[in-house]
Amino acid sequence: MLVAGIGAMRTFTIGDHVVSDDGDCFVIAELGHNHQGRLEQAIELIDAAAACGASAVKLQKRENRALFTEQMYNAIYNSENAFGETYGAHRDFLEFGRDEYVALREHADRRGLLFFATAFDRPSADFLRALDMPAYKIASGDLTNIPLITYIAGFGKPMIVSTGGGTMEDVRRAYAAIRPINPNFAILQCTSGYPPAFEELNLDVIRTFRDAFPDIQIGLSSHDSGIAMALVGYVLGARIIEKHFTLNRAMKGTDHAFSLERQGLSKLVRDLRRARVAMGDGQKRRFQSEESPIRKMAKSLVAARDLPAGHVLGPDDIAARSPGGGLPPYRLEELLGCRLAAAMTRDQPFLAEQIPANDRGAVAVGSGA
Repeated sequence: MLVAGIGAMRTFTIGDHVVSDDGDCFVIAELGHNHQGRLEQAIELIDAAAACGASAVKLQKRENRALFTEQMYNAIYNSENAFGETYGAHRDFLEFGRDEYVALREHADRRGLLFFATAFDRPSADFLRALDMPAYKIASGDLTNIPLITYIAGFGKPMIVSTGGGTMEDVRRAYAAIRPINPNFAILQCTSGYPPAFEELNLDVIRTFRDAFPDIQIGLSSHDSGIAMALVGYVLGARIIEKHFTLNRAMKGTDHAFSLERQGLSKLVRDLRRARVAMGDGQKRRFQSEESPIRKMAKSLVAARDLPAGHVLGPDDIAARSPGGGLPPYRLEELLGCRLAAAMTRDQPFLAEQIPANDRGAVAVGSGA
C-alpha cells in the first residue's frame, strides 16, 4: 500500500493491537462525558461502540479541585447543558469514581474493547495508574504541559497525544519530551473547534507529521460531525481515528451535537476497513473481474467494409469496433500500406499473426478471422 511519507515501517502497540501502515485503523469511540454521569448510559455506549466495530472506548478523567482555579470552579454556569449551578458542580456531576471505572473496564473487556482515558491533571493520572489503565491520552489543551506529559510518559504505557490549538513547535517539543522516556506513543492531528469549519481541519498536517516523525504512528482526532474526513485522513496516512460517540445527538451536553451516533460510527468503521483493502499496492494491473466487461467495451481492428484480395490497406479500410480481444487499435499503423493476401468481409477482425514481419507486405487472412 502506498502511504504518504512512508519510510521504515512504523508501529504503535496498544493493548492487543499493533497499529501499522498496512493494517486497519485503530478506531477510538470517545465517550467523554456523553454518559451524562450515568453508569448505565456509559455501559450502553460501550455496547453500542462494540456493535459498531470500534477498537476502543475512552473516557475523560478530571480531578476538578486540582484542575481548576477556585474562581473557575465556583463560577456560575448558566448553560442549557449544565448539570450543576457552578462549573465545578457541573464537572463533579459528570465524573466517575473508582467503582465506575472498574465496572466499565470489565464490561469493555467482555465486549472486546480496549478501555482507557484522558488524564487532565496529575491526580487523575495517578487515579488511572492505580487502576492499571492500558494506555493514556493527552488532551490538546495539555500539548504544552510538558511536566504532565513527561510524568505520564514515565508510566511506560502507550500514549496518544492530540495537538489541537498547537503549533509545529509545540508538537516537536512534546515529541522531544516523550521520545527518550517512552517511544511507544502516537500523535494525532486535531483542530479544537466543536465542531470546526472544514477549512480548519488542515488534514494535510497528517503528511507533515508523518514526514517529521517517521518513527511513530500518526492519527486524526476529528471533531467534525461527519465521517468522510476520517477516510481522507486514512489516505493521507492516519492509522488512528478518534471520533466522539453518543447514543443521541439531541441529548443534553456540549459534545453530543458533533458526535457520531450508532449508524455513523458503524459506517465509519466499515468504510475505513474498505479503504485499507481498496488502497491496494499501487501496481496497475487488470483484474479477473474486468476481463468480461473490458472485452465487451474494448475495440478490435476490423475491416471497415468488404475488401478484395490484393487491396492495399488505407485509413478508411480499417475500423475500431467492439468487442475487444482482437488486434488492439494502437496497432493500426502496422496495417496501413499492407496488401491483402485474401479478401475480407466487413467486420472481419485483423489478427496479430496476419501482420508480416517486414514493414510492408501481404496480410494473410486465416480461417479464424
